[in-house]
Amino acid sequence: MSKLIHLALLSFSLCAPVQAQDRQAINKSDVEVADALVCDTRGQVERYIAVYNGDQEATIRAVNSEEGNPTACGVVSAAFVRGAHVGGTSQGNMAFEIVRILVVGIDGPSGFRSVRPAPYFAVFGVREYPV
Repeated sequence: MSKLIHLALLSFSLCAPVQAQDRQAINKSDVEVADALVCDTRGQVERYIAVYNGDQEATIRAVNSEEGNPTACGVVSAAFVRGAHVGGTSQGNMAFEIVRILVVGIDGPSGFRSVRPAPYFAVFGVREYPV
C-alpha cells in the first residue's frame, strides 16, 4: 500500500501544480491518500452520520435513495486536499468533522491516476481526549 501511495504522490509531483478553487497552488505535501466517504453536499454527510448504524454500505444506499441519486455519496480511494472545516456532529459516543475536500486523484483498476480536481464533502472521525 505504501508503495502505491508513493507512486500516486510521485505522479502528482510530475504534473503541473493543481489550482485550487481560490487559485492557490496545491503543494504535494498537502495531498492525502485514503479511503474516504465523499458526498456531493454537506447535508448528505450529515444525513449519513445520522442514519449510520454500523453498516456503511446500507447507510450509503439509504442516503442515496433519499436523494434520488445513486452517486450522491460513496466511498472512494482518493488523493485529496483538505479544505475548510464546515461543521461537526456526533452520533452516540463518536464525534465527526465535516470537511470540504478537493479530490485530485482516484484509485482504479490500473492504479492511481490524476483527475480534474473536484470538490466534495467528507467526514472524518474526531479524536477526543479525556480531560
